[in-house]
Amino acid sequence: RGMKLKLDPKLEIKPSPIEGRGCFARVPLKGRKKIAEYTGEKISNAEAERRGGRRRLRICDVNGRWSLDGSKGGNGTHYINHSCEPNSYMKSVSDHILVMALRDIAVGEELTIDYHSTLHSDRKRCTCGAPSCRGTINKVGSRE
Repeated sequence: RGMKLKLDPKLEIKPSPIEGRGCFARVPLKGRKKIAEYTGEKISNAEAERRGGRRRLRICDVNGRWSLDGSKGGNGTHYINHSCEPNSYMKSVSDHILVMALRDIAVGEELTIDYHSTLHSDRKRCTCGAPSCRGTINKVGSRE
């Protein structure tokens, strides 16, 4: 409550064709390099589960015991939307979550991550629009 967004200068938040608002590159981002650190309020995973009922979740697991709620004290990385064909991924390093580029990302391109597993229902529909879209945000077994 009252924590101000400290937006990373490389990032811009604006309406997303995927869902709600998204996180976009303000500068060219190099593949295989760190984009930013995911920041937010440090909460227990029990508290993360409790908050899991919200419509829009901005919670990221840190280490199986702690999570970060990017909606409180985040830097804009909590607006990164899900895609089944992402251009970035999250990497945990010493209890920090880093957002890494999978490939070069152009100015104006929306940053996306494959969420794989979230606090959302396994029925939560994916709206990424990728050719290989699996239809759900969570990976929930084979759809063949």
